[in-house]
Amino acid sequence: MISGKQRSYLKSLAHDLKPIVNIGKNSLTDEVITSIDEALEKRELIKIKILNNNLDDNDEIVDEVIEKLNCEFVSHLGNIFTIYRESKKNKKIDL
Repeated sequence: MISGKQRSYLKSLAHDLKPIVNIGKNSLTDEVITSIDEALEKRELIKIKILNNNLDDNDEIVDEVIEKLNCEFVSHLGNIFTIYRESKKNKKIDL
């Protein structure tokens, strides 16, 4: 678990980031989970956009991603959410 100060710091780092993964009408497929996992390993902090054609509940999608990938929730604003997971090989962010 990350603390409130760490979450605030991560939010400030994520401010200028663009979403790099889009979740569309097929929701969370194995390919989407794999691409999120690879992006987290490479960048540690990423934004994900849930497209309007997705019929699933946004909160359920966020919860499922966090559970499957063992990452930390940073923020959720509209259809975009930010997650963090410390990289094993490419550690860039020092909390």
